Amino acid sequence: MAVNSYKEDEALEGIGKAETLKRLFSYMFQYKLPVLGVIICMLITVVISLINPLIIQEAIDTYIAKKDIGGLMHLAFFAVAINIIFIIMVKIRMYVMAKISNQILMDIRQELYQHIQTLSFSFFDSRPTGKILARIIGDVNSLKNVLVNAVTTLIPDFVTICGVVVIMVAKDWRLALASLSSIPLMALAIWFIQKFSHMRWQVVRKKSSNLNAYVHESIAGMNVIQSFFAENETQEVFSGLVGEHEQSFISAVRIADLFGGAIDFCWGLGAMILYWVGIFMIGGEYVSVGLLVAFGTYINMFWNPVMNLSNFYNQVITNLTAAERIFDILDTKPDIKDGENVEILPEIRGSVTFEQVSFTYDEGTPEETKVLENVSFKINPGETIALVGPTGAGKTTVVNLISRFYDIKKGKIYIDGYDIKKVSMESLRRQMGIMTQENFIFQGTVKDNILYGNLDATEEEMIAASKAVNAHEFIMKMDKGYDTELKERGAGLSIGQRQLIAFARTMVSMPKILILDEATSSIDTHTEFLVQKGIEALLKGRTSFVIAHRLSTIKHADRIFVIDKGGILEQGSPEELMEKKGHYYNLYMAQYKNL
Repeated sequence: MAVNSYKEDEALEGIGKAETLKRLFSYMFQYKLPVLGVIICMLITVVISLINPLIIQEAIDTYIAKKDIGGLMHLAFFAVAINIIFIIMVKIRMYVMAKISNQILMDIRQELYQHIQTLSFSFFDSRPTGKILARIIGDVNSLKNVLVNAVTTLIPDFVTICGVVVIMVAKDWRLALASLSSIPLMALAIWFIQKFSHMRWQVVRKKSSNLNAYVHESIAGMNVIQSFFAENETQEVFSGLVGEHEQSFISAVRIADLFGGAIDFCWGLGAMILYWVGIFMIGGEYVSVGLLVAFGTYINMFWNPVMNLSNFYNQVITNLTAAERIFDILDTKPDIKDGENVEILPEIRGSVTFEQVSFTYDEGTPEETKVLENVSFKINPGETIALVGPTGAGKTTVVNLISRFYDIKKGKIYIDGYDIKKVSMESLRRQMGIMTQENFIFQGTVKDNILYGNLDATEEEMIAASKAVNAHEFIMKMDKGYDTELKERGAGLSIGQRQLIAFARTMVSMPKILILDEATSSIDTHTEFLVQKGIEALLKGRTSFVIAHRLSTIKHADRIFVIDKGGILEQGSPEELMEKKGHYYNLYMAQYKNL
Protein backbone atom coordinates (compact mmCIF):
# COMPACT_ATOMS: atom_id res chain seq x y z
CA MET A 1 0.00 0.00 0.00
CA ALA A 2 1.33 3.42 -0.94
CA VAL A 3 2.34 5.55 2.02
CA ASN A 4 0.36 8.73 2.55
CA SER A 5 2.57 11.31 4.29
CA TYR A 6 1.86 14.75 5.74
CA LYS A 7 2.85 16.19 2.35
CA GLU A 8 -0.05 14.53 0.57
CA ASP A 9 -3.79 15.15 0.77
CA GLU A 10 -5.81 12.08 1.67
CA ALA A 11 -8.05 10.59 -0.99
CA LEU A 12 -11.63 9.88 0.03
CA GLU A 13 -14.12 7.60 -1.62
CA GLY A 14 -17.28 9.61 -1.09
CA ILE A 15 -20.60 7.86 -0.52
CA GLY A 16 -22.74 10.88 -1.36
CA LYS A 17 -24.10 13.66 0.81
CA ALA A 18 -27.54 12.12 1.31
CA GLU A 19 -26.14 8.73 2.33
CA THR A 20 -23.62 10.36 4.66
CA LEU A 21 -26.33 12.37 6.42
CA LYS A 22 -28.58 9.33 6.64
CA ARG A 23 -25.82 7.32 8.34
CA LEU A 24 -24.94 10.18 10.66
CA PHE A 25 -28.49 10.79 11.86
CA SER A 26 -29.14 7.06 12.24
CA TYR A 27 -27.20 7.26 15.52
CA MET A 28 -30.15 9.21 16.95
CA PHE A 29 -32.47 6.23 16.58
CA GLN A 30 -30.81 4.70 19.64
CA TYR A 31 -32.24 7.59 21.69
CA LYS A 32 -35.80 7.66 20.35
CA LEU A 33 -37.60 8.50 23.61
CA PRO A 34 -35.36 11.44 24.66
CA VAL A 35 -35.43 12.81 21.10
CA LEU A 36 -39.23 12.45 21.06
CA GLY A 37 -39.40 14.42 24.30
CA VAL A 38 -37.23 17.15 22.76
CA ILE A 39 -39.51 17.27 19.70
CA ILE A 40 -42.61 17.64 21.91
CA CYS A 41 -40.93 20.52 23.77
CA MET A 42 -40.06 22.15 20.47
CA LEU A 43 -43.59 21.77 19.08
CA ILE A 44 -44.92 23.53 22.17
CA THR A 45 -42.48 26.40 21.65
CA VAL A 46 -43.39 26.61 17.94
CA VAL A 47 -47.09 26.81 18.72
CA ILE A 48 -46.45 29.57 21.26
CA SER A 49 -44.28 31.50 18.82
CA LEU A 50 -47.03 31.26 16.18
CA ILE A 51 -49.66 32.49 18.64
CA ASN A 52 -47.69 35.59 19.68
CA PRO A 53 -48.30 37.59 16.45
CA LEU A 54 -52.04 36.76 16.66
CA ILE A 55 -52.03 38.13 20.22
CA ILE A 56 -50.44 41.34 18.91
CA GLN A 57 -53.05 41.63 16.15
CA GLU A 58 -55.86 40.99 18.62
CA ALA A 59 -54.43 43.55 21.05
CA ILE A 60 -54.20 46.28 18.35
CA ASP A 61 -57.37 45.65 16.35
CA THR A 62 -59.70 44.73 19.25
CA TYR A 63 -58.61 45.91 22.69
CA ILE A 64 -56.52 48.99 21.89
CA ALA A 65 -58.91 50.16 19.13
CA LYS A 66 -61.84 49.87 21.61
CA LYS A 67 -59.77 51.09 24.58
CA ASP A 68 -60.67 47.93 26.50
CA ILE A 69 -57.96 48.05 29.22
CA GLY A 70 -59.38 45.11 31.20
CA GLY A 71 -59.44 42.82 28.19
CA LEU A 72 -55.93 43.99 27.23
CA MET A 73 -54.63 43.11 30.72
CA HIS A 74 -56.17 39.63 30.56
CA LEU A 75 -54.56 39.13 27.16
CA ALA A 76 -51.22 40.34 28.54
CA PHE A 77 -51.37 37.88 31.47
CA PHE A 78 -52.14 35.07 29.02
CA ALA A 79 -49.17 36.10 26.84
CA VAL A 80 -46.82 36.18 29.85
CA ALA A 81 -47.99 32.73 31.02
CA ILE A 82 -47.49 30.97 27.71
CA ASN A 83 -44.10 32.64 27.19
CA ILE A 84 -42.92 31.43 30.61
CA ILE A 85 -43.85 27.94 29.41
CA PHE A 86 -41.91 28.75 26.22
CA ILE A 87 -38.74 29.56 28.22
CA ILE A 88 -39.05 26.39 30.33
CA MET A 89 -39.48 24.22 27.23
CA VAL A 90 -36.43 25.83 25.60
CA LYS A 91 -34.26 25.10 28.66
CA ILE A 92 -35.41 21.48 28.82
CA ARG A 93 -34.81 21.07 25.10
CA MET A 94 -31.29 22.49 25.30
CA TYR A 95 -30.28 20.32 28.27
CA VAL A 96 -31.64 17.04 26.91
CA MET A 97 -30.32 17.60 23.39
CA ALA A 98 -26.85 18.51 24.65
CA LYS A 99 -26.79 15.28 26.64
CA ILE A 100 -27.94 13.21 23.66
CA SER A 101 -25.44 14.79 21.25
CA ASN A 102 -22.51 14.20 23.62
CA GLN A 103 -23.56 10.58 24.03
CA ILE A 104 -23.79 10.13 20.25
CA LEU A 105 -20.28 11.55 19.85
CA MET A 106 -19.07 9.03 22.43
CA ASP A 107 -20.81 6.24 20.50
CA ILE A 108 -19.23 7.30 17.19
CA ARG A 109 -15.77 7.68 18.75
CA GLN A 110 -16.05 4.30 20.49
CA GLU A 111 -17.19 2.61 17.27
CA LEU A 112 -14.40 4.28 15.31
CA TYR A 113 -11.71 3.33 17.83
CA GLN A 114 -13.02 -0.22 18.14
CA HIS A 115 -13.02 -0.59 14.35
CA ILE A 116 -9.50 0.81 14.02
CA GLN A 117 -8.27 -1.88 16.40
CA THR A 118 -9.53 -4.53 13.97
CA LEU A 119 -7.53 -3.15 11.04
CA SER A 120 -4.32 -4.84 10.01
CA PHE A 121 -0.75 -3.53 10.02
CA SER A 122 -1.08 -2.48 6.38
CA PHE A 123 -3.62 0.21 7.36
CA PHE A 124 -1.25 1.78 9.88
CA ASP A 125 1.75 1.33 7.60
CA SER A 126 0.07 3.42 4.93
CA ARG A 127 -0.61 6.68 6.82
CA PRO A 128 0.82 8.83 9.63
CA THR A 129 -0.60 8.36 13.11
CA GLY A 130 -1.51 12.06 13.23
CA LYS A 131 -3.99 11.64 10.36
CA ILE A 132 -5.74 8.83 12.20
CA LEU A 133 -5.89 10.94 15.38
CA ALA A 134 -7.38 13.83 13.39
CA ARG A 135 -10.35 11.65 12.49
CA ILE A 136 -10.88 10.18 15.96
CA ILE A 137 -10.64 13.52 17.78
CA GLY A 138 -11.14 16.55 15.53
CA ASP A 139 -13.55 15.13 12.96
CA VAL A 140 -15.80 13.53 15.59
CA ASN A 141 -15.89 16.73 17.69
CA SER A 142 -16.92 18.80 14.68
CA LEU A 143 -20.16 16.80 14.35
CA LYS A 144 -21.64 17.96 17.65
CA ASN A 145 -23.37 21.10 16.40
CA VAL A 146 -24.71 19.26 13.37
CA LEU A 147 -26.31 16.60 15.58
CA VAL A 148 -27.76 19.13 18.01
CA ASN A 149 -29.11 21.46 15.35
CA ALA A 150 -30.55 18.59 13.35
CA VAL A 151 -33.21 18.33 16.04
CA THR A 152 -33.26 21.77 17.67
CA THR A 153 -33.11 23.74 14.41
CA LEU A 154 -34.27 21.57 11.53
CA ILE A 155 -37.52 20.28 13.02
CA PRO A 156 -38.89 23.36 14.83
CA ASP A 157 -37.85 25.80 12.14
CA PHE A 158 -39.36 23.65 9.42
CA VAL A 159 -42.61 23.38 11.41
CA THR A 160 -42.50 27.13 12.07
CA ILE A 161 -42.11 27.91 8.37
CA CYS A 162 -45.02 25.63 7.47
CA GLY A 163 -47.18 27.11 10.23
CA VAL A 164 -46.33 30.69 9.23
CA VAL A 165 -47.15 30.01 5.57
CA VAL A 166 -50.50 28.40 6.48
CA ILE A 167 -51.48 31.32 8.75
CA MET A 168 -50.36 33.95 6.22
CA VAL A 169 -52.31 32.32 3.40
CA ALA A 170 -55.37 31.99 5.66
CA LYS A 171 -55.16 35.65 6.64
CA ASP A 172 -54.56 37.10 3.15
CA TRP A 173 -53.21 35.09 0.23
CA ARG A 174 -52.14 38.22 -1.64
CA LEU A 175 -49.93 39.46 1.19
CA ALA A 176 -48.61 35.91 1.66
CA LEU A 177 -47.63 35.71 -2.01
CA ALA A 178 -45.90 39.07 -1.82
CA SER A 179 -44.00 38.08 1.32
CA LEU A 180 -42.71 34.86 -0.23
CA SER A 181 -41.96 36.19 -3.72
CA SER A 182 -38.17 36.21 -3.20
CA ILE A 183 -37.92 32.49 -2.31
CA PRO A 184 -37.00 31.32 -5.86
CA LEU A 185 -34.08 33.76 -5.89
CA MET A 186 -32.94 32.46 -2.49
CA ALA A 187 -33.11 28.82 -3.62
CA LEU A 188 -31.00 29.58 -6.69
CA ALA A 189 -28.39 31.42 -4.61
CA ILE A 190 -28.12 28.63 -2.01
CA TRP A 191 -27.75 25.94 -4.67
CA PHE A 192 -24.97 27.88 -6.34
CA ILE A 193 -23.11 28.56 -3.08
CA GLN A 194 -23.26 25.02 -1.65
CA LYS A 195 -21.95 23.54 -4.89
CA PHE A 196 -18.58 25.21 -4.36
CA SER A 197 -18.60 25.34 -0.56
CA HIS A 198 -18.51 21.56 0.04
CA MET A 199 -15.48 21.04 -2.20
CA ARG A 200 -13.56 23.79 -0.39
CA TRP A 201 -14.34 22.40 3.06
CA GLN A 202 -13.06 19.02 1.90
CA VAL A 203 -9.74 20.70 1.14
CA VAL A 204 -9.73 22.33 4.60
CA ARG A 205 -10.14 18.93 6.31
CA LYS A 206 -7.31 17.47 4.26
CA LYS A 207 -4.96 20.35 5.04
CA SER A 208 -5.88 20.13 8.72
CA SER A 209 -5.11 16.40 8.65
CA ASN A 210 -1.70 17.08 7.04
CA LEU A 211 -0.88 19.65 9.72
CA ASN A 212 -1.96 17.31 12.50
CA ALA A 213 0.19 14.50 11.08
CA TYR A 214 3.27 16.73 10.94
CA VAL A 215 2.79 18.08 14.46
CA HIS A 216 2.44 14.54 15.84
CA GLU A 217 5.54 13.38 13.96
CA SER A 218 7.58 16.41 15.05
CA ILE A 219 6.71 16.07 18.73
CA ALA A 220 7.44 12.33 18.66
CA GLY A 221 10.84 13.04 17.06
CA MET A 222 11.72 16.17 19.03
CA ASN A 223 14.91 14.63 20.42
CA VAL A 224 16.17 14.06 16.87
CA ILE A 225 15.17 17.59 15.78
CA GLN A 226 17.04 19.18 18.68
CA SER A 227 20.01 16.85 18.31
CA PHE A 228 20.60 18.00 14.75
CA PHE A 229 19.63 21.66 15.35
CA ALA A 230 16.84 21.24 12.79
CA GLU A 231 14.41 23.60 14.53
CA ASN A 232 14.55 26.17 11.72
CA GLU A 233 13.89 23.56 9.04
CA THR A 234 10.94 22.03 10.89
CA GLN A 235 9.57 25.50 11.64
CA GLU A 236 9.71 26.27 7.94
CA VAL A 237 7.78 23.10 7.07
CA PHE A 238 5.29 23.81 9.87
CA SER A 239 4.76 27.37 8.65
CA GLY A 240 4.17 26.08 5.12
CA LEU A 241 1.52 23.61 6.31
CA VAL A 242 -0.14 26.26 8.50
CA GLY A 243 -0.17 28.60 5.50
CA GLU A 244 -1.85 25.98 3.32
CA HIS A 245 -4.44 25.34 6.02
CA GLU A 246 -5.04 29.07 6.46
CA GLN A 247 -5.49 29.70 2.74
CA SER A 248 -7.86 26.75 2.34
CA PHE A 249 -9.90 27.94 5.35
CA ILE A 250 -10.13 31.52 4.07
CA SER A 251 -11.16 30.25 0.65
CA ALA A 252 -13.90 28.08 2.17
CA VAL A 253 -15.17 30.78 4.54
CA ARG A 254 -15.46 33.32 1.74
CA ILE A 255 -17.91 31.05 -0.02
CA ALA A 256 -19.70 29.97 3.17
CA ASP A 257 -20.25 33.59 4.26
CA LEU A 258 -22.29 34.22 1.13
CA PHE A 259 -25.13 32.19 2.66
CA GLY A 260 -26.00 34.88 5.19
CA GLY A 261 -25.75 37.72 2.67
CA ALA A 262 -28.02 35.91 0.20
CA ILE A 263 -30.67 35.26 2.87
CA ASP A 264 -30.52 38.84 4.18
CA PHE A 265 -30.98 40.24 0.68
CA CYS A 266 -33.97 37.99 -0.07
CA TRP A 267 -35.43 38.73 3.39
CA GLY A 268 -35.24 42.49 2.81
CA LEU A 269 -36.61 42.15 -0.71
CA GLY A 270 -39.58 40.11 0.54
CA ALA A 271 -40.37 42.69 3.26
CA MET A 272 -40.23 45.56 0.76
CA ILE A 273 -42.59 43.76 -1.61
CA LEU A 274 -44.95 42.96 1.33
CA TYR A 275 -45.34 46.60 2.41
CA TRP A 276 -45.49 47.88 -1.17
CA VAL A 277 -48.30 45.45 -2.04
CA GLY A 278 -50.10 45.97 1.30
CA ILE A 279 -50.05 49.77 1.27
CA PHE A 280 -50.03 50.82 -2.37
CA MET A 281 -51.73 47.99 -4.27
CA ILE A 282 -54.36 46.68 -1.88
CA GLY A 283 -54.99 49.80 0.20
CA GLY A 284 -55.90 50.56 3.81
CA GLU A 285 -59.60 49.79 3.35
CA TYR A 286 -58.74 46.11 2.84
CA VAL A 287 -55.71 45.74 5.09
CA SER A 288 -55.95 46.77 8.75
CA VAL A 289 -52.99 48.13 10.67
CA GLY A 290 -53.06 45.11 12.97
CA LEU A 291 -53.01 42.69 10.02
CA LEU A 292 -50.09 44.50 8.40
CA VAL A 293 -48.16 44.51 11.70
CA ALA A 294 -48.96 40.81 12.14
CA PHE A 295 -47.70 40.09 8.63
CA GLY A 296 -44.56 42.08 9.38
CA THR A 297 -44.02 39.83 12.40
CA TYR A 298 -44.83 36.70 10.42
CA ILE A 299 -42.43 37.58 7.65
CA ASN A 300 -39.70 37.89 10.29
CA MET A 301 -40.86 34.58 11.76
CA PHE A 302 -40.60 33.09 8.28
CA TRP A 303 -37.17 34.42 7.40
CA ASN A 304 -35.60 33.83 10.82
CA PRO A 305 -36.08 30.06 10.51
CA VAL A 306 -34.98 30.27 6.88
CA MET A 307 -31.81 31.99 8.08
CA ASN A 308 -31.38 29.33 10.77
CA LEU A 309 -31.93 26.56 8.25
CA SER A 310 -29.47 28.11 5.83
CA ASN A 311 -26.93 28.38 8.66
CA PHE A 312 -27.63 24.75 9.53
CA TYR A 313 -27.23 23.79 5.88
CA ASN A 314 -24.00 25.76 5.78
CA GLN A 315 -22.92 23.94 8.94
CA VAL A 316 -23.76 20.60 7.34
CA ILE A 317 -21.76 21.47 4.23
CA THR A 318 -18.87 22.63 6.44
CA ASN A 319 -18.79 19.49 8.59
CA LEU A 320 -20.08 16.91 6.14
CA THR A 321 -16.50 16.17 5.15
CA ALA A 322 -15.76 15.22 8.77
CA ALA A 323 -18.54 12.62 8.64
CA GLU A 324 -17.26 11.40 5.26
CA ARG A 325 -13.76 10.95 6.72
CA ILE A 326 -15.16 9.03 9.71
CA PHE A 327 -17.26 6.73 7.55
CA ASP A 328 -14.29 6.29 5.20
CA ILE A 329 -12.44 4.56 8.04
CA LEU A 330 -15.52 2.67 9.26
CA ASP A 331 -15.99 1.38 5.70
CA THR A 332 -12.37 0.22 5.53
CA LYS A 333 -12.59 -3.54 5.69
CA PRO A 334 -9.98 -5.35 7.80
CA ASP A 335 -7.50 -7.14 5.57
CA ILE A 336 -7.20 -9.82 8.21
CA LYS A 337 -10.20 -11.09 10.13
CA ASP A 338 -11.71 -14.28 11.43
CA GLY A 339 -13.44 -16.31 8.75
CA GLU A 340 -16.76 -18.02 9.15
CA ASN A 341 -16.94 -21.00 11.51
CA VAL A 342 -13.41 -20.49 12.87
CA GLU A 343 -12.22 -22.80 15.63
CA ILE A 344 -10.87 -21.82 19.00
CA LEU A 345 -7.21 -22.83 19.03
CA PRO A 346 -6.76 -25.04 22.11
CA GLU A 347 -3.69 -24.84 24.32
CA ILE A 348 -0.81 -25.57 21.98
CA ARG A 349 2.47 -27.44 22.30
CA GLY A 350 4.18 -25.16 19.80
CA SER A 351 4.88 -26.96 16.53
CA VAL A 352 5.00 -24.61 13.53
CA THR A 353 4.86 -25.68 9.88
CA PHE A 354 5.25 -23.61 6.71
CA GLU A 355 4.09 -25.29 3.48
CA GLN A 356 5.13 -23.56 0.23
CA VAL A 357 4.50 -20.10 1.73
CA SER A 358 4.89 -17.06 -0.52
CA PHE A 359 4.34 -13.46 0.53
CA THR A 360 4.47 -10.12 -1.25
CA TYR A 361 4.04 -6.66 0.26
CA ASP A 362 1.72 -4.25 -1.62
CA GLU A 363 0.80 -6.96 -4.09
CA GLY A 364 -0.69 -5.59 -7.31
CA THR A 365 0.65 -2.05 -6.75
CA PRO A 366 3.69 -0.22 -8.14
CA GLU A 367 5.31 -0.68 -4.69
CA GLU A 368 5.00 -4.50 -4.89
CA THR A 369 7.86 -6.23 -3.04
CA LYS A 370 8.21 -10.02 -3.07
CA VAL A 371 9.75 -11.19 0.21
CA LEU A 372 9.15 -14.95 0.51
CA GLU A 373 8.64 -17.55 -2.20
CA ASN A 374 7.73 -21.20 -1.63
CA VAL A 375 9.20 -21.34 1.87
CA SER A 376 8.73 -24.62 3.75
CA PHE A 377 9.96 -25.77 7.16
CA LYS A 378 8.79 -27.55 10.29
CA ILE A 379 9.55 -26.48 13.87
CA ASN A 380 9.15 -28.97 16.70
CA PRO A 381 7.64 -27.95 20.05
CA GLY A 382 10.21 -26.37 22.33
CA GLU A 383 12.75 -25.64 19.60
CA THR A 384 14.64 -22.35 19.53
CA ILE A 385 15.02 -21.11 15.98
CA ALA A 386 17.32 -18.22 15.13
CA LEU A 387 16.60 -16.22 11.96
CA VAL A 388 19.57 -14.42 10.45
CA GLY A 389 20.23 -12.64 7.19
CA PRO A 390 20.61 -9.17 5.70
CA THR A 391 18.18 -6.34 6.36
CA GLY A 392 14.99 -6.74 4.33
CA ALA A 393 15.52 -10.45 3.73
CA GLY A 394 12.20 -11.42 5.36
CA LYS A 395 13.11 -12.42 8.92
CA THR A 396 10.48 -10.24 10.57
CA THR A 397 8.00 -11.17 7.86
CA VAL A 398 8.27 -14.85 8.88
CA VAL A 399 7.31 -14.14 12.50
CA ASN A 400 4.61 -11.66 11.47
CA LEU A 401 3.02 -14.34 9.32
CA ILE A 402 3.06 -16.79 12.23
CA SER A 403 1.21 -14.21 14.35
CA ARG A 404 -1.08 -13.54 11.36
CA PHE A 405 -0.38 -9.84 11.28
CA TYR A 406 -0.36 -10.30 7.52
CA ASP A 407 -2.13 -12.96 5.46
CA ILE A 408 -0.43 -15.12 2.87
CA LYS A 409 -1.90 -15.51 -0.60
CA LYS A 410 -0.13 -18.78 -1.32
CA GLY A 411 0.73 -21.72 0.91
CA LYS A 412 -0.31 -22.85 4.39
CA ILE A 413 0.88 -22.16 7.93
CA TYR A 414 0.01 -24.65 10.66
CA ILE A 415 0.39 -24.51 14.43
CA ASP A 416 -0.01 -27.91 16.07
CA GLY A 417 -1.69 -29.03 12.85
CA TYR A 418 -4.23 -26.19 12.87
CA ASP A 419 -4.38 -23.91 9.82
CA ILE A 420 -3.98 -20.45 11.39
CA LYS A 421 -6.56 -19.01 8.95
CA LYS A 422 -9.16 -21.38 10.39
CA VAL A 423 -8.71 -20.49 14.07
CA SER A 424 -9.70 -17.28 15.82
CA MET A 425 -7.01 -14.62 15.95
CA GLU A 426 -7.66 -14.02 19.65
CA SER A 427 -7.00 -17.67 20.54
CA LEU A 428 -3.89 -17.64 18.33
CA ARG A 429 -2.25 -14.43 19.52
CA ARG A 430 -3.14 -15.04 23.15
CA GLN A 431 -0.65 -17.91 23.16
CA MET A 432 2.18 -15.85 21.68
CA GLY A 433 4.66 -13.47 23.25
CA ILE A 434 6.28 -10.90 20.99
CA MET A 435 9.28 -8.75 21.88
CA THR A 436 10.68 -6.21 19.47
CA GLN A 437 13.60 -3.78 19.46
CA GLU A 438 11.29 -0.83 20.16
CA ASN A 439 8.79 -1.73 22.84
CA PHE A 440 6.17 0.79 23.85
CA ILE A 441 5.97 1.86 27.49
CA PHE A 442 2.57 3.26 28.43
CA GLN A 443 2.01 6.10 30.84
CA GLY A 444 1.13 4.51 34.17
CA THR A 445 2.81 2.46 36.87
CA VAL A 446 5.46 -0.19 36.32
CA LYS A 447 2.88 -2.70 37.54
CA ASP A 448 0.32 -1.53 34.95
CA ASN A 449 2.84 -1.91 32.14
CA ILE A 450 3.88 -5.42 33.13
CA LEU A 451 0.35 -6.69 33.78
CA TYR A 452 -0.65 -5.43 30.33
CA GLY A 453 0.73 -8.78 29.13
CA ASN A 454 -1.74 -10.67 31.31
CA LEU A 455 -4.41 -8.70 33.13
CA ASP A 456 -5.38 -11.77 35.17
CA ALA A 457 -1.86 -12.41 36.49
CA THR A 458 -1.33 -12.26 40.24
CA GLU A 459 1.24 -10.02 41.87
CA GLU A 460 3.36 -13.08 42.63
CA GLU A 461 3.34 -14.07 38.94
CA MET A 462 4.25 -10.51 37.95
CA ILE A 463 7.21 -10.46 40.36
CA ALA A 464 8.31 -13.94 39.22
CA ALA A 465 8.32 -12.78 35.57
CA SER A 466 10.29 -9.68 36.51
CA LYS A 467 12.85 -11.73 38.41
CA ALA A 468 13.17 -14.14 35.50
CA VAL A 469 14.35 -11.34 33.20
CA ASN A 470 16.34 -9.63 35.96
CA ALA A 471 14.07 -6.57 36.05
CA HIS A 472 12.98 -6.98 39.69
CA GLU A 473 16.20 -5.60 41.16
CA PHE A 474 16.20 -2.26 39.36
CA ILE A 475 12.41 -1.88 39.77
CA MET A 476 12.70 -2.22 43.55
CA LYS A 477 15.34 0.53 43.56
CA MET A 478 12.80 2.98 42.08
CA ASP A 479 10.94 5.40 44.39
CA LYS A 480 7.77 3.34 44.74
CA GLY A 481 8.89 0.03 43.29
CA TYR A 482 6.20 -1.49 41.10
CA ASP A 483 3.88 1.44 41.90
CA THR A 484 6.31 3.97 40.40
CA GLU A 485 4.58 6.15 37.79
CA LEU A 486 6.23 6.01 34.36
CA LYS A 487 6.09 8.78 31.79
CA GLU A 488 4.85 8.28 28.25
CA ARG A 489 7.19 6.06 26.20
CA GLY A 490 9.19 5.40 29.36
CA ALA A 491 10.89 8.81 29.41
CA GLY A 492 13.43 8.89 32.24
CA LEU A 493 14.27 5.20 31.93
CA SER A 494 17.34 3.90 30.15
CA ILE A 495 16.87 1.89 26.96
CA GLY A 496 17.89 -1.24 28.88
CA GLN A 497 15.36 -0.59 31.65
CA ARG A 498 12.57 -0.09 29.12
CA GLN A 499 13.51 -3.35 27.45
CA LEU A 500 13.53 -5.24 30.75
CA ILE A 501 10.06 -3.98 31.66
CA ALA A 502 8.86 -5.01 28.21
CA PHE A 503 10.47 -8.42 28.72
CA ALA A 504 8.63 -8.84 32.00
CA ARG A 505 5.38 -7.85 30.26
CA THR A 506 5.93 -10.54 27.64
CA MET A 507 7.01 -13.19 30.12
CA VAL A 508 4.05 -12.71 32.47
CA SER A 509 1.78 -13.80 29.60
CA MET A 510 3.50 -17.23 29.71
CA PRO A 511 3.39 -17.65 25.92
CA LYS A 512 3.63 -21.01 24.19
CA ILE A 513 5.44 -19.43 21.25
CA LEU A 514 7.96 -16.70 21.96
CA ILE A 515 9.15 -14.25 19.31
CA LEU A 516 12.21 -12.09 19.99
CA ASP A 517 12.76 -9.63 17.15
CA GLU A 518 16.10 -7.89 17.82
CA ALA A 519 14.90 -7.80 21.42
CA THR A 520 18.34 -7.41 23.00
CA SER A 521 20.00 -5.15 20.43
CA SER A 522 19.42 -2.00 22.49
CA ILE A 523 20.70 -3.43 25.76
CA ASP A 524 24.24 -2.96 27.02
CA THR A 525 26.51 -5.99 27.35
CA HIS A 526 26.08 -6.37 31.13
CA THR A 527 22.28 -6.10 30.96
CA GLU A 528 22.20 -8.43 27.97
CA PHE A 529 24.07 -11.05 30.00
CA LEU A 530 21.45 -10.84 32.76
CA VAL A 531 18.56 -10.97 30.29
CA GLN A 532 20.03 -13.91 28.40
CA LYS A 533 20.14 -15.92 31.62
CA GLY A 534 16.47 -15.24 32.23
CA ILE A 535 15.55 -15.95 28.63
CA GLU A 536 17.34 -19.28 28.58
CA ALA A 537 15.31 -20.47 31.54
CA LEU A 538 12.03 -19.26 30.06
CA LEU A 539 12.70 -20.70 26.60
CA LYS A 540 12.72 -24.23 27.98
CA GLY A 541 9.57 -25.99 26.83
CA ARG A 542 8.58 -23.14 24.54
CA THR A 543 8.93 -22.77 20.82
CA SER A 544 10.85 -19.59 20.16
CA PHE A 545 11.97 -17.53 17.18
CA VAL A 546 14.94 -15.25 17.73
CA ILE A 547 15.88 -12.60 15.18
CA ALA A 548 19.30 -11.14 15.86
CA HIS A 549 22.06 -9.35 14.02
CA ARG A 550 24.54 -10.01 16.82
CA LEU A 551 25.30 -13.65 16.18
CA SER A 552 26.73 -14.07 19.68
CA THR A 553 23.20 -13.94 21.07
CA ILE A 554 22.04 -17.05 19.21
CA LYS A 555 24.82 -19.49 19.97
CA HIS A 556 22.44 -21.64 22.04
CA ALA A 557 19.78 -21.87 19.31
CA ASP A 558 18.72 -25.38 18.26
CA ARG A 559 18.67 -24.37 14.62
CA ILE A 560 19.61 -21.32 12.60
CA PHE A 561 17.78 -20.32 9.41
CA VAL A 562 19.75 -18.11 7.03
CA ILE A 563 17.09 -16.15 5.13
CA ASP A 564 17.70 -14.22 1.93
CA LYS A 565 16.53 -13.96 -1.67
CA GLY A 566 13.00 -15.07 -0.84
CA GLY A 567 13.80 -18.26 1.02
CA ILE A 568 15.94 -20.22 3.47
CA LEU A 569 19.42 -20.50 2.04
CA GLU A 570 20.63 -22.92 4.70
CA GLN A 571 19.68 -24.23 8.11
CA GLY A 572 21.23 -26.21 10.92
CA SER A 573 22.77 -25.90 14.37
CA PRO A 574 25.44 -23.19 14.91
CA GLU A 575 28.17 -25.84 14.89
CA GLU A 576 26.88 -27.50 11.72
CA LEU A 577 26.66 -24.23 9.83
CA MET A 578 30.13 -23.17 10.91
CA GLU A 579 31.50 -26.49 9.65
CA LYS A 580 29.74 -26.06 6.30
CA LYS A 581 31.48 -22.71 5.82
CA GLY A 582 28.54 -21.42 3.84
CA HIS A 583 26.36 -18.32 4.18
CA TYR A 584 26.20 -18.37 7.99
CA TYR A 585 29.96 -18.89 8.24
CA ASN A 586 30.54 -15.85 6.00
CA LEU A 587 28.14 -13.73 8.05
CA TYR A 588 29.82 -14.82 11.27
CA MET A 589 33.33 -14.17 10.05
CA ALA A 590 32.41 -10.82 8.51
CA GLN A 591 30.86 -9.69 11.80
CA TYR A 592 33.78 -10.72 14.02
CA LYS A 593 36.39 -9.58 11.55
CA ASN A 594 35.33 -6.00 12.27
CA LEU A 595 35.39 -6.34 16.06
